[in-house]
Amino acid sequence: MIAFLGQGRMGVPMARRLTQAGHKVTTWRRGSGVTAAEAVDGAELVITMLSDPAAVREVLTAALPGLRPGATVVEMSTIGPEAVRELRALLPAEVGLVDAPVLGSVGPAADGTLIVLAGGDVSGCREVLSVFGSVRELGPLGAGAAMKIAVMSAIVPAQVLLAETFAYGEAHGVDRGALADVLSGTPLGTLAERLRVPSAETRYSLGHATKDLELGAWEGASMAGAARARLQEARAAGLGERDLTAIAEHVGGGTTHRAVPLNLSTIPATNGRYSHAVRVGDMLYVSGQAAFDEQGNIVGEGSMAAQSEHIFQVISRILADQGATFEDIAFIRTYVTDMDQLLDYGRVRAKYITGTPPASTTVEVSRLFRPGLLLEVDLIVALPG
Repeated sequence: MIAFLGQGRMGVPMARRLTQAGHKVTTWRRGSGVTAAEAVDGAELVITMLSDPAAVREVLTAALPGLRPGATVVEMSTIGPEAVRELRALLPAEVGLVDAPVLGSVGPAADGTLIVLAGGDVSGCREVLSVFGSVRELGPLGAGAAMKIAVMSAIVPAQVLLAETFAYGEAHGVDRGALADVLSGTPLGTLAERLRVPSAETRYSLGHATKDLELGAWEGASMAGAARARLQEARAAGLGERDLTAIAEHVGGGTTHRAVPLNLSTIPATNGRYSHAVRVGDMLYVSGQAAFDEQGNIVGEGSMAAQSEHIFQVISRILADQGATFEDIAFIRTYVTDMDQLLDYGRVRAKYITGTPPASTTVEVSRLFRPGLLLEVDLIVALPG
């Protein structure tokens, strides 16, 4: 049996490929009502396809009680080699781990023509991985993750460069179609064709491209670093869910608003009367976070520890979306309904905020906006430059 822990544009067609190939598959996604531990119970192979390193760590930590000895986890998200090493330390020694991120987007995922970049011992999962496309065995654990970041560190900045090329042409009266035609005869032709008309369908989101460069743009990588900054601006302007080719619309055009609302698809939606966070330049103002699931139900009712854990997991996804960590928090404010339970909150907070503590205020209130809520946390974050 295979357990597929994933969601979104890539997860759905990949899980479908497995069932079409005759494999028995159990699936997990947020809000399904099935826990990750229940989804992996009895599975010989566990595949993860999630948004970022924080999500992978969260889901696999939740799955630990259900992992059987001898099972193999195949991590197919783009999380980088450092995160793969962290997963190896997280998983029990008797559970195998393979890193196998993919090259390709939604169409190849549906057609089974992805390129699978595999690191580690794939002898027990080679046949399953071939369902998704061609498998490149690249060496020890982490080799696949490193290869994926290396490739994206070339492909993504090249598209940002072309977006700037089109912006320059437009500013100097060069016909966009003619410029694309000329570029089509150069080594950049394929990418230029993608940006000729930005895709209305999201195949590879600008938000994921930004995350990939945040993983890969090391100090001294001048071109990748500059492209990362461009993409971070576009993500902050609300283009994160658009296809990467939308960068061609963002560069050199449009009005830049000083306050940019951010609403993430990876956490429970708001009620429409506020945003998850607002970015102003290099500062991020995060709205009060409470313990709600995707259906609007309270998580961990009656338990300060459970509600605190849920809130900090949500905060970790908000920070990751903007390329930040808990170390970037400048100010944290907590409202609690019972100071006698503050120690339970403090234990959870100390798991996430481990360095020099930020400025902080904690206030006891008689009640919060929903009965059953025990705390609410808001933040001010200094974003990485």
